[in-house]
Order: sequence, then C-alpha cells, then structure tokens
Amino acid sequence: MVPDIPADGADNVPAPVSHDMFVSCDLAGHRLDFAVSRELGVSRSYAKSLIKNGRVAPADGRRVKPSTKIEVAERYVIDVPEPEKLDLEPEDVPFGVVHSDEDIIVIDKPAGLVVHPAPGHWSGTLVHGLLFRFPELGNLNGVARPGIVHRLDATTSGLMVAARNGFAQEKLWAAFKSRTVDKTYLALCHGTPRPRRARIDMPIARDLADGKKMAVRDDGKPSVTDYETLWSAGGCSLLICALHTGRTHQIRVHLNAIGCPLVGDALYAPSRKNPFESPRVFLHSWKLSFKHPRSGERISFRSFLPKDLTLFLTKTLIFDIR
Repeated sequence: MVPDIPADGADNVPAPVSHDMFVSCDLAGHRLDFAVSRELGVSRSYAKSLIKNGRVAPADGRRVKPSTKIEVAERYVIDVPEPEKLDLEPEDVPFGVVHSDEDIIVIDKPAGLVVHPAPGHWSGTLVHGLLFRFPELGNLNGVARPGIVHRLDATTSGLMVAARNGFAQEKLWAAFKSRTVDKTYLALCHGTPRPRRARIDMPIARDLADGKKMAVRDDGKPSVTDYETLWSAGGCSLLICALHTGRTHQIRVHLNAIGCPLVGDALYAPSRKNPFESPRVFLHSWKLSFKHPRSGERISFRSFLPKDLTLFLTKTLIFDIR
C-alpha cells in the first residue's frame, strides 16, 4: 500500500516504496492499469500515470503501457513515489461517522461545519477533521488530497460519503457523475408548494448580480429536483426532496424560485426571520444510497433530524415528529 504521511505533518516523510505485484487468476486478462489500481487501492488515472512515467515494470524490465493485458503469475515491480508533504494540519473537528470500512466513510455532518478549506475557513473544516481521524487520507493517490467526492453547504446537516483510497474515490466520482447515487433531503419551506408533489426542472448558474448566490438562468446547467409535501402547518411545509443533479445550492434555489424559500435561509430569503441561533437552514441530508465501490452491492444510510430541527418543529409548529 502507499505509505502513510505522519498525521503531525512532520518532515520525516516516508521514502518511495517498491511494491511487488504478482498477477492472480482473477486479474489475468485485465489491463495493467486496472490491476495496479486494484493492487494499490488507487484511482485508475493515478495507476495510468505510474505506468506512463515508467514506475511499473515487469520482471524482464520491458516498457509497458496502461492497456497492456496481463497474464497469470506475471510479476510487476511498482515504484510508488514519495507522497507530497501534507499542507493541512489535522484537527479534532466534531462530526458523526455512520459507517466506515476499508474504502468509504459515511459522515453525519453537523450544520455550521464547512466541508473544505476556502477563504475565511482555512481551519476547522470537515477535511481537517477527516485527516485527524483517518490519517491515511493525507496521501490519497500519492498527494495531500482527502477523499471528498461531493459536498454539503455549511448551513446544511446530514449524510455525506468520503473515499478512503483512490480506487473508491474514482468509483464514487463516476457514480455521482452518472447520477446513480440517491440523495434525499428533508426541508422545511415557507408557504405551501403548488402542486404538493412535483418535479422542478430549472437550469442553475451563478447569480450575475451577487457572486455568492446561484440563480435559475436559461443558460445554466440542467438541474432537477423532485419534492413531495408531507404536511403544512404554521405557514410552513415539510418536504422530502430528491436530487437528480448536484448543483450548488440546488434545493435552496429551486424552492426559492417557486416562491417557497427554506426556513432559515438568510441568503435567498433575507427578509424572513431566521429562527435558529446558529447559521443554518432547515435542510437535512436524510438518506443516501449508492453502490459500494468494491463489492458493487447497493447500500443505504439514514440520518435522523438533529435536535435543533426537531425542537423547532415540536415547539414552534407544535408537531410531533416521532
């Protein structure tokens, strides 16, 4: 396996590693880049780069290509390069872990936690917390790049999945790109959507008047959200929203576009009172379902509403959500 970078970011980074790969029966007949990807637990693109740079060679030393078909009992020497020094300092950031195995981490993210470092948030992000709990993410694919494959807004809570190795990362990227990942959210909006169940198919792009916002625009990227109204009370409606695309702020933009902005959304509904003490919108990543990158088995996870949202429903709307 690719060597770990010390969690403290020290200078004693491991030297390159020479790895022997013996072709087993289940890998015979496959492309070399596929076999290297499976052997090291890295992405296919990273495996290709190793081969193209001459870091993968058969015992006889001949030059090979990523497309080379391999045969059983062949031996290949893989020269794994030294991982880049970790630029991010791991931090003990609180977040929930619903499931973890050798390939994936399913996270229950609290509202207020920024996923990735960005201007104004160079520390205390989910990435810093992942590196603290799972130090091997620091040298994913040989570079200091953690396994983030999708994101949630800082003001949104709930389920996310991260990859623990390059192989899983590539598989998950492909799954999100092909839209085979099912993402279901619970959302509380102002008003009552009409009809009570529908599909919102409106393209989304950056708001030309405000760079912090997204907007429905004819020249935007295709964006599709299904919603179903569970109930309406106190001038608000609780919805189940299913995403078929993954645009920035998609649910927030779509619901605002039909006149039903999310409760607590100070960006898209600044004139509405924010009932929450901390910056958050009433949007929770409730269910997440996808094929496991290694086994291919479809797996599903669920996250219950956090206490602040449950209390808001029970106390403000006098509704029992059990």
